[in-house]
Amino acid sequence: MEAQVAVIWKTIIVTIVTNIMSSIIPVDLVSFATDPSYLNTLVTTNASNPSVINLLAYDESFVSVVGENATARQLHNLDWQAFHEAGVYNRDAKKLYVTSNWAGDLNNPINVTIIDLANNYSISSTRYSALAEANGATSYYPPGTQTNSSTPSRVLYCDQGDLVNPAGLVSVDPVTGESEKILNNYLGRNFSSPNDARQHPVTGDIWFTDADYGYIQHFRPAPTIPKHVYRFSPGTGEIAAVADGFTQPNGLEFSPDYKTLYVSDTGAVEFDKNLTRPATLYAFDITEDGKRLTGRRTFAYSDNGFPDGLHTDTEGNVWAGCGDGIHIWNPLGTLIGKIWVGVETNNFAFLPGAVLVFSNAQLWIVENLKAVGREISKDFGV
Repeated sequence: MEAQVAVIWKTIIVTIVTNIMSSIIPVDLVSFATDPSYLNTLVTTNASNPSVINLLAYDESFVSVVGENATARQLHNLDWQAFHEAGVYNRDAKKLYVTSNWAGDLNNPINVTIIDLANNYSISSTRYSALAEANGATSYYPPGTQTNSSTPSRVLYCDQGDLVNPAGLVSVDPVTGESEKILNNYLGRNFSSPNDARQHPVTGDIWFTDADYGYIQHFRPAPTIPKHVYRFSPGTGEIAAVADGFTQPNGLEFSPDYKTLYVSDTGAVEFDKNLTRPATLYAFDITEDGKRLTGRRTFAYSDNGFPDGLHTDTEGNVWAGCGDGIHIWNPLGTLIGKIWVGVETNNFAFLPGAVLVFSNAQLWIVENLKAVGREISKDFGV
């Protein structure tokens, strides 16, 4: 394991802009069915730098999910894209860890944005020497500790690698700054760009996706392996490709009963945007032994952008960052509502009674939220 002190390369003085939502806006689907521009009558859809966040109810059940008293505000609006992926809370550090967007410069790698929840959501940035180009992440129990009820001691990042460093999975202790690459190949073959990961709370296995976005963004060599969903056991080193047939596998998430795995395909954006390619959520059944996937089926399709970061709540609703905010589907795949910001939202993070929304240069919060994220109890100890 490589020990290091995290290098702070950018510290930002917090600026908070408050925008309160007065009510949930109902969407008339009958009107929408014959008027493609109907949404323009409800929200300002052409805002490139939005300052307002809205709750759009596509189904009457949406109110019971978010709660009648939800309010929202914009926490940060920066001149760089600090809020892109990950969003993992660590109780030891009492902070949330987010990865920034690729800035198009190998001399300016992706950094980790640290949000101090106890200090008015102030932010700072750091890098870890074992981590080249971070993307998605999950809270991580190393082998032998995954059944422990104490705080997860680490954050596990999907490292997309670069033109020198191989891609893989990197474990970081956010308190000490120690980092360790725990996986950097599939039985001798290079990964392309691992994108997002989740750890199964019972088996301790890590499930992750591998896409081509490092190559697409010109900081990784050409792919030499198909695009898969993998399952990796840190304790034994066993690794298995458990699903294929994707254009670009991206976000993934368990249902709260751990019987279903949701995987998004964001093939609609590669070297360019082509909306005839997938912007789709697929559902898989997890076998009883927790090792394989069966029963692939289309769960939902995003009407705006592509479904990136995925999370479920304790009621089984599926939340995804999409082209105009967060889309929320019930367990049957019915779109019930949106947390609408009007710009691309790649990921988000549940907090107790709230959700943080990442739209790259902007950070938002929805408070007085009724929904409870699947991992809230484990991550926050509540």
